[in-house]
Amino acid sequence: MANQLISQMGLPKSIAYVFAARNIITAKDALSLTEFEMMELLDVGLAEVTLALAHISEVSCPPYQTALSLLEHRIQNEYLAGHLPTRLKGLDAALCGGIPFGVVTELVGPAGIGKTQFCLKLALLASLPSTYGGLDGRVIYIDVESKFSSKRMIEMGFNSFPEIFQTEGMAKEMAGRILVLQPASLTEFTESLQQLKVSLLQHHVKLLIIDSMTALISGENGQGPPRQHALGWHISFIKSLAEFSRIPVVVTNQVRSQGRDEASRYLFQVQDRTEFPEDLMSFDSHLVAALGIHWAHAVSIRLVLESRSGQRFIKLAKSSISPPMAFLFNITASGIFLIDDDGVEMMGPEINAIHCQGHSGIVNFDTEMTR
Repeated sequence: MANQLISQMGLPKSIAYVFAARNIITAKDALSLTEFEMMELLDVGLAEVTLALAHISEVSCPPYQTALSLLEHRIQNEYLAGHLPTRLKGLDAALCGGIPFGVVTELVGPAGIGKTQFCLKLALLASLPSTYGGLDGRVIYIDVESKFSSKRMIEMGFNSFPEIFQTEGMAKEMAGRILVLQPASLTEFTESLQQLKVSLLQHHVKLLIIDSMTALISGENGQGPPRQHALGWHISFIKSLAEFSRIPVVVTNQVRSQGRDEASRYLFQVQDRTEFPEDLMSFDSHLVAALGIHWAHAVSIRLVLESRSGQRFIKLAKSSISPPMAFLFNITASGIFLIDDDGVEMMGPEINAIHCQGHSGIVNFDTEMTR
Protein backbone atom coordinates (compact mmCIF):
# COMPACT_ATOMS: atom_id res chain seq x y z
CA MET A 1 0.00 0.00 0.00
CA ALA A 2 2.85 2.38 0.81
CA ASN A 3 4.11 2.08 -2.78
CA GLN A 4 0.85 3.17 -4.40
CA LEU A 5 1.42 5.94 -6.90
CA ILE A 6 0.02 9.35 -5.96
CA SER A 7 -0.71 10.04 -9.63
CA GLN A 8 -3.29 7.22 -9.55
CA MET A 9 -5.13 8.35 -6.41
CA GLY A 10 -7.54 10.84 -7.94
CA LEU A 11 -6.08 14.00 -6.40
CA PRO A 12 -6.93 17.33 -8.09
CA LYS A 13 -4.55 17.83 -11.00
CA SER A 14 -3.21 21.09 -9.58
CA ILE A 15 -1.88 19.44 -6.41
CA ALA A 16 -0.95 16.17 -8.16
CA TYR A 17 1.34 18.09 -10.53
CA VAL A 18 3.03 19.78 -7.56
CA PHE A 19 3.67 16.39 -5.91
CA ALA A 20 5.21 15.08 -9.14
CA ALA A 21 7.34 18.19 -9.60
CA ARG A 22 8.77 17.76 -6.08
CA ASN A 23 9.48 14.05 -6.74
CA ILE A 24 6.89 12.87 -4.21
CA ILE A 25 5.76 9.82 -6.13
CA THR A 26 4.31 7.26 -3.69
CA ALA A 27 2.09 7.30 -0.63
CA LYS A 28 5.14 6.50 1.48
CA ASP A 29 6.94 9.59 0.16
CA ALA A 30 4.04 11.83 1.19
CA LEU A 31 3.14 10.24 4.52
CA SER A 32 6.76 10.23 5.70
CA LEU A 33 6.64 14.05 5.97
CA THR A 34 4.82 16.23 8.50
CA GLU A 35 2.22 18.71 7.35
CA PHE A 36 4.59 21.63 7.89
CA GLU A 37 7.43 19.89 6.02
CA MET A 38 4.98 19.28 3.19
CA MET A 39 3.88 22.93 3.17
CA GLU A 40 7.48 24.09 2.90
CA LEU A 41 8.34 21.57 0.21
CA LEU A 42 5.24 22.11 -1.93
CA ASP A 43 4.84 25.81 -1.19
CA VAL A 44 1.09 25.47 -0.62
CA GLY A 45 -1.24 26.27 2.27
CA LEU A 46 -2.01 24.13 5.32
CA ALA A 47 -5.61 23.44 4.33
CA GLU A 48 -4.60 22.12 0.91
CA VAL A 49 -1.84 19.94 2.40
CA THR A 50 -4.17 18.55 5.08
CA LEU A 51 -6.82 17.58 2.52
CA ALA A 52 -4.24 15.98 0.22
CA LEU A 53 -2.63 13.93 2.99
CA ALA A 54 -6.03 12.82 4.30
CA HIS A 55 -7.00 11.61 0.81
CA ILE A 56 -3.67 9.80 0.28
CA SER A 57 -3.97 8.17 3.69
CA GLU A 58 -7.53 7.02 3.02
CA VAL A 59 -6.69 5.55 -0.38
CA SER A 60 -3.45 3.84 0.63
CA CYS A 61 -4.54 2.36 3.96
CA PRO A 62 -6.52 -0.89 3.73
CA PRO A 63 -10.00 -0.77 5.32
CA TYR A 64 -10.76 -2.66 8.51
CA GLN A 65 -12.29 -6.10 8.08
CA THR A 66 -14.07 -8.34 10.55
CA ALA A 67 -13.21 -11.98 11.09
CA LEU A 68 -16.64 -12.84 9.67
CA SER A 69 -16.06 -10.90 6.47
CA LEU A 70 -12.67 -12.58 6.01
CA LEU A 71 -14.28 -16.00 6.47
CA GLU A 72 -17.05 -15.21 3.99
CA HIS A 73 -14.50 -13.93 1.47
CA ARG A 74 -12.47 -17.13 1.84
CA ILE A 75 -15.56 -19.30 1.30
CA GLN A 76 -16.54 -17.29 -1.78
CA ASN A 77 -13.08 -17.77 -3.28
CA GLU A 78 -12.62 -21.47 -2.53
CA TYR A 79 -13.16 -22.20 -6.21
CA LEU A 80 -9.94 -20.31 -6.92
CA ALA A 81 -7.92 -22.71 -4.77
CA GLY A 82 -5.85 -25.29 -6.58
CA HIS A 83 -2.43 -26.81 -7.15
CA LEU A 84 0.13 -27.25 -9.89
CA PRO A 85 1.01 -30.97 -9.78
CA THR A 86 4.77 -31.56 -9.91
CA ARG A 87 4.21 -35.10 -11.30
CA LEU A 88 6.37 -36.33 -8.39
CA LYS A 89 3.81 -38.64 -6.83
CA GLY A 90 5.10 -38.70 -3.27
CA LEU A 91 5.72 -34.95 -3.11
CA ASP A 92 2.32 -34.13 -4.62
CA ALA A 93 0.66 -36.37 -2.03
CA ALA A 94 2.54 -34.65 0.80
CA LEU A 95 1.55 -31.22 -0.59
CA CYS A 96 -2.09 -32.32 -1.00
CA GLY A 97 -1.96 -31.91 -4.77
CA GLY A 98 1.22 -30.07 -5.70
CA ILE A 99 2.54 -26.50 -5.60
CA PRO A 100 -0.37 -24.48 -4.15
CA PHE A 101 -1.98 -21.47 -5.80
CA GLY A 102 -1.97 -18.09 -4.09
CA VAL A 103 1.16 -18.51 -1.95
CA VAL A 104 4.95 -18.36 -2.30
CA THR A 105 6.83 -21.67 -2.51
CA GLU A 106 10.59 -21.59 -2.00
CA LEU A 107 13.25 -23.95 -3.34
CA VAL A 108 16.47 -23.69 -1.35
CA GLY A 109 19.72 -25.57 -1.86
CA PRO A 110 23.34 -25.36 -2.98
CA ALA A 111 24.43 -24.59 -6.52
CA GLY A 112 24.06 -27.50 -8.93
CA ILE A 113 21.61 -29.46 -6.77
CA GLY A 114 18.68 -29.18 -9.22
CA LYS A 115 16.69 -26.05 -8.32
CA THR A 116 16.67 -24.71 -11.88
CA GLN A 117 15.87 -28.19 -13.23
CA PHE A 118 12.84 -28.24 -10.94
CA CYS A 119 11.81 -24.76 -12.10
CA LEU A 120 12.11 -25.68 -15.78
CA LYS A 121 9.89 -28.72 -15.26
CA LEU A 122 7.30 -26.64 -13.37
CA ALA A 123 7.29 -24.09 -16.21
CA LEU A 124 6.72 -26.91 -18.68
CA LEU A 125 3.89 -28.42 -16.61
CA ALA A 126 2.10 -25.09 -16.20
CA SER A 127 2.15 -24.49 -19.95
CA LEU A 128 0.80 -27.95 -20.85
CA PRO A 129 -2.77 -28.23 -22.17
CA SER A 130 -5.31 -28.91 -19.42
CA THR A 131 -6.24 -32.18 -21.16
CA TYR A 132 -2.77 -33.44 -20.20
CA GLY A 133 -2.97 -32.21 -16.62
CA GLY A 134 -1.34 -28.83 -17.19
CA LEU A 135 -2.64 -25.34 -16.45
CA ASP A 136 -2.87 -24.41 -20.15
CA GLY A 137 -1.37 -20.98 -19.57
CA ARG A 138 1.71 -18.87 -19.86
CA VAL A 139 4.61 -18.67 -17.45
CA ILE A 140 6.68 -15.66 -16.42
CA TYR A 141 10.18 -16.90 -15.67
CA ILE A 142 12.49 -14.29 -14.09
CA ASP A 143 15.92 -15.65 -14.93
CA VAL A 144 18.42 -13.71 -12.84
CA GLU A 145 21.51 -15.84 -13.44
CA SER A 146 20.92 -16.65 -17.13
CA LYS A 147 20.38 -20.32 -16.35
CA PHE A 148 17.14 -20.73 -18.27
CA SER A 149 17.55 -23.24 -21.11
CA SER A 150 14.85 -23.62 -23.76
CA LYS A 151 16.73 -26.62 -25.13
CA ARG A 152 16.69 -28.39 -21.77
CA MET A 153 13.01 -27.65 -21.22
CA ILE A 154 12.09 -29.03 -24.64
CA GLU A 155 14.23 -32.10 -23.90
CA MET A 156 12.19 -32.62 -20.73
CA GLY A 157 9.03 -32.25 -22.78
CA PHE A 158 10.02 -34.82 -25.40
CA ASN A 159 11.02 -37.34 -22.73
CA SER A 160 8.07 -36.73 -20.39
CA PHE A 161 5.27 -36.14 -22.91
CA PRO A 162 6.31 -37.62 -26.27
CA GLU A 163 2.70 -37.80 -27.46
CA ILE A 164 2.47 -34.00 -27.18
CA PHE A 165 5.92 -32.87 -28.26
CA GLN A 166 6.13 -35.14 -31.27
CA THR A 167 3.09 -33.38 -32.70
CA GLU A 168 4.19 -30.94 -35.39
CA GLY A 169 4.60 -27.41 -34.09
CA MET A 170 3.78 -28.30 -30.48
CA ALA A 171 7.33 -27.85 -29.13
CA LYS A 172 7.45 -24.37 -30.66
CA GLU A 173 4.02 -23.50 -29.27
CA MET A 174 4.94 -24.65 -25.76
CA ALA A 175 8.23 -22.72 -25.80
CA GLY A 176 6.31 -19.63 -26.88
CA ARG A 177 4.25 -19.76 -23.69
CA ILE A 178 7.28 -19.16 -21.46
CA LEU A 179 7.97 -15.44 -21.03
CA VAL A 180 11.56 -14.96 -19.81
CA LEU A 181 12.78 -11.79 -18.09
CA GLN A 182 16.48 -11.28 -17.26
CA PRO A 183 16.83 -8.25 -14.97
CA ALA A 184 20.41 -7.02 -14.63
CA SER A 185 19.97 -5.42 -11.20
CA LEU A 186 17.69 -5.25 -8.19
CA THR A 187 16.45 -1.88 -9.41
CA GLU A 188 15.51 -3.31 -12.80
CA PHE A 189 13.83 -6.27 -11.09
CA THR A 190 11.84 -3.90 -8.86
CA GLU A 191 10.61 -1.99 -11.90
CA SER A 192 9.60 -5.28 -13.52
CA LEU A 193 7.59 -6.26 -10.43
CA GLN A 194 5.59 -3.06 -10.66
CA GLN A 195 4.34 -4.12 -14.11
CA LEU A 196 3.67 -7.74 -13.27
CA LYS A 197 0.17 -7.34 -11.86
CA VAL A 198 -1.06 -6.15 -15.24
CA SER A 199 1.00 -8.73 -17.14
CA LEU A 200 -0.35 -11.61 -15.08
CA LEU A 201 -3.87 -10.83 -16.29
CA GLN A 202 -3.10 -9.67 -19.83
CA HIS A 203 -0.99 -12.72 -20.73
CA HIS A 204 -3.09 -15.42 -19.04
CA VAL A 205 -0.15 -16.27 -16.75
CA LYS A 206 -0.55 -19.38 -14.60
CA LEU A 207 2.89 -19.52 -12.91
CA LEU A 208 5.54 -17.03 -11.77
CA ILE A 209 9.12 -18.23 -11.16
CA ILE A 210 11.99 -16.14 -9.76
CA ASP A 211 15.36 -17.90 -10.13
CA SER A 212 17.01 -16.67 -7.97
CA MET A 213 16.25 -13.85 -5.57
CA THR A 214 19.57 -14.32 -3.78
CA ALA A 215 21.57 -13.38 -6.87
CA LEU A 216 19.68 -10.09 -7.17
CA ILE A 217 20.30 -9.10 -3.58
CA SER A 218 23.98 -10.10 -3.55
CA GLY A 219 24.60 -8.41 -6.90
CA GLU A 220 23.10 -5.15 -5.69
CA ASN A 221 25.32 -5.03 -2.62
CA GLY A 222 28.59 -6.17 -4.20
CA GLN A 223 30.84 -7.80 -1.64
CA GLY A 224 29.04 -6.30 1.36
CA PRO A 225 26.19 -7.89 3.30
CA PRO A 226 22.72 -7.62 1.76
CA ARG A 227 20.32 -5.48 3.75
CA GLN A 228 17.24 -7.10 5.22
CA HIS A 229 15.05 -4.04 4.61
CA ALA A 230 15.62 -4.46 0.87
CA LEU A 231 13.94 -7.85 1.13
CA GLY A 232 10.94 -6.70 3.16
CA TRP A 233 9.23 -4.79 0.38
CA HIS A 234 10.00 -7.45 -2.24
CA ILE A 235 8.64 -10.44 -0.33
CA SER A 236 5.51 -8.45 0.56
CA PHE A 237 4.97 -7.50 -3.06
CA ILE A 238 5.65 -11.02 -4.33
CA LYS A 239 3.19 -12.46 -1.78
CA SER A 240 0.60 -9.92 -2.88
CA LEU A 241 1.10 -11.00 -6.51
CA ALA A 242 0.41 -14.61 -5.53
CA GLU A 243 -2.72 -13.69 -3.58
CA PHE A 244 -3.97 -11.24 -6.20
CA SER A 245 -3.57 -13.55 -9.17
CA ARG A 246 -4.27 -16.86 -7.36
CA ILE A 247 -1.37 -18.55 -9.13
CA PRO A 248 1.60 -20.50 -7.75
CA VAL A 249 4.72 -18.39 -7.22
CA VAL A 250 8.05 -20.23 -6.95
CA VAL A 251 11.24 -18.52 -5.75
CA THR A 252 14.68 -20.12 -5.52
CA ASN A 253 17.12 -19.36 -2.72
CA GLN A 254 20.80 -20.20 -2.41
CA VAL A 255 22.75 -21.19 0.70
CA ARG A 256 25.47 -19.63 2.80
CA SER A 257 27.68 -20.73 5.66
CA GLN A 258 25.99 -20.74 9.05
CA GLY A 259 26.94 -18.97 12.28
CA ARG A 260 27.08 -21.07 15.43
CA ASP A 261 24.11 -19.28 16.96
CA GLU A 262 21.82 -19.96 13.98
CA ALA A 263 21.37 -23.73 14.27
CA SER A 264 18.00 -23.51 15.98
CA ARG A 265 16.50 -20.62 13.99
CA TYR A 266 14.79 -22.59 11.22
CA LEU A 267 12.71 -25.00 13.29
CA PHE A 268 9.31 -24.57 11.66
CA GLN A 269 7.89 -27.98 12.49
CA VAL A 270 9.28 -28.94 15.91
CA GLN A 271 6.95 -28.27 18.82
CA ASP A 272 9.06 -29.41 21.77
CA ARG A 273 12.42 -27.66 22.01
CA THR A 274 13.49 -30.10 24.72
CA GLU A 275 13.99 -32.59 21.91
CA PHE A 276 17.01 -30.71 20.61
CA PRO A 277 20.42 -32.21 21.29
CA GLU A 278 22.87 -29.97 23.13
CA ASP A 279 25.23 -29.99 20.17
CA LEU A 280 23.08 -28.85 17.26
CA MET A 281 26.16 -28.72 15.06
CA SER A 282 26.28 -32.52 15.23
CA PHE A 283 23.55 -32.46 12.59
CA ASP A 284 26.09 -31.09 10.11
CA SER A 285 23.80 -28.10 9.59
CA HIS A 286 26.63 -25.80 8.57
CA LEU A 287 24.61 -24.29 5.74
CA VAL A 288 21.47 -22.17 5.89
CA ALA A 289 19.25 -20.45 3.36
CA ALA A 290 20.99 -17.28 2.17
CA LEU A 291 18.04 -14.89 2.43
CA GLY A 292 17.73 -15.18 6.20
CA ILE A 293 15.13 -15.88 8.83
CA HIS A 294 12.70 -13.06 7.96
CA TRP A 295 12.39 -14.34 4.40
CA ALA A 296 12.05 -17.90 5.69
CA HIS A 297 9.03 -16.99 7.78
CA ALA A 298 7.45 -15.11 4.87
CA VAL A 299 7.27 -18.06 2.47
CA SER A 300 4.44 -20.57 2.88
CA ILE A 301 6.15 -23.69 1.53
CA ARG A 302 9.87 -24.44 1.77
CA LEU A 303 11.46 -27.29 -0.17
CA VAL A 304 15.10 -28.00 0.69
CA LEU A 305 17.23 -29.73 -1.96
CA GLU A 306 20.44 -31.24 -0.64
CA SER A 307 23.17 -33.81 -1.30
CA ARG A 308 24.14 -36.36 1.35
CA SER A 309 26.27 -39.50 1.14
CA GLY A 310 26.27 -39.28 -2.66
CA GLN A 311 22.46 -39.03 -2.82
CA ARG A 312 20.10 -36.14 -3.48
CA PHE A 313 17.07 -35.39 -1.33
CA ILE A 314 14.04 -33.10 -1.54
CA LYS A 315 12.85 -32.20 1.94
CA LEU A 316 9.46 -30.65 2.66
CA ALA A 317 10.79 -28.48 5.47
CA LYS A 318 7.92 -26.03 5.89
CA SER A 319 4.20 -26.40 5.26
CA SER A 320 1.12 -25.58 7.30
CA ILE A 321 -0.73 -28.68 6.09
CA SER A 322 1.95 -31.31 5.50
CA PRO A 323 4.31 -33.31 7.71
CA PRO A 324 8.06 -32.76 7.27
CA MET A 325 9.09 -35.35 4.66
CA ALA A 326 12.25 -36.26 2.74
CA PHE A 327 12.35 -37.88 -0.71
CA LEU A 328 15.33 -39.39 -2.51
CA PHE A 329 15.62 -38.12 -6.11
CA ASN A 330 17.69 -38.22 -9.28
CA ILE A 331 17.85 -35.90 -12.29
CA THR A 332 17.10 -37.62 -15.59
CA ALA A 333 16.39 -36.54 -19.16
CA SER A 334 12.77 -36.04 -18.03
CA GLY A 335 13.77 -33.82 -15.12
CA ILE A 336 13.67 -34.57 -11.40
CA PHE A 337 12.56 -38.12 -10.62
CA LEU A 338 11.69 -39.51 -7.17
CA ILE A 339 13.38 -42.83 -6.45
CA ASP A 340 10.91 -43.60 -3.65
CA ASP A 341 7.42 -42.09 -3.56
CA ASP A 342 6.84 -43.05 0.07
CA GLY A 343 9.51 -40.75 1.47
CA VAL A 344 10.61 -40.60 5.08
CA GLU A 345 8.99 -38.45 7.76
CA MET A 346 11.61 -36.39 9.59
CA MET A 347 11.43 -34.53 12.88
CA GLY A 348 13.77 -32.19 14.72
CA PRO A 349 16.54 -29.95 13.36
CA GLU A 350 17.55 -32.39 10.63
CA ILE A 351 14.58 -31.45 8.42
CA ASN A 352 15.98 -27.92 8.09
CA ALA A 353 19.67 -28.80 7.96
CA ILE A 354 21.16 -28.31 4.48
CA HIS A 355 23.85 -30.77 3.48
CA CYS A 356 26.13 -30.09 0.56
CA GLN A 357 28.47 -33.00 0.07
CA GLY A 358 30.24 -32.79 -3.27
CA HIS A 359 28.87 -29.38 -4.26
CA SER A 360 30.46 -25.95 -4.48
CA GLY A 361 29.31 -22.44 -5.20
CA ILE A 362 28.07 -21.69 -1.69
CA VAL A 363 27.11 -18.09 -1.14
CA ASN A 364 28.99 -16.68 1.86
CA PHE A 365 27.04 -13.68 3.11
CA ASP A 366 27.69 -11.85 6.32
CA THR A 367 25.54 -13.07 9.21
CA GLU A 368 23.97 -9.62 9.42
CA MET A 369 21.55 -10.82 6.76
CA THR A 370 19.61 -12.89 9.27
CA ARG A 371 19.25 -10.17 11.87
